[in-house]
Amino acid sequence: VQLQASGGGLVQAGGSLKLSCAVSRHTYSRVHMAWFRQAPGKEREFVAALRWRGGSTYYADSVKGRFTISMDNAKNTVYLQMNSLKPEDTAVYYCAVDVNGILSSVRLSEAYDYWGQGTQVTVSS
Repeated sequence: VQLQASGGGLVQAGGSLKLSCAVSRHTYSRVHMAWFRQAPGKEREFVAALRWRGGSTYYADSVKGRFTISMDNAKNTVYLQMNSLKPEDTAVYYCAVDVNGILSSVRLSEAYDYWGQGTQVTVSS
């Protein structure tokens, strides 16, 4: 499985960005797709995830109400719409795939098997 993330950039606080993650075709059926982020000097943290079949979504408390994860099955693409951005959202954002789709580990980076290359999001104050 290959993932290609895009859409990062520089935006002012309060602005919006939409990240995309194109996923290569695969035959896995119980898949979680997720976005993680890593700021300089910090550990990688969970942002949002969705179940590929069924569409259940999960969010970190820090982004709930501001970010929305979605998917386009026809394009095999997962999106992260980020609104009301804050300087503390500045990070490299990674998309990832968990081919086992275990609910109890949806927020754990070690559960994810494949990762995209990351896209930089910078929010200026």
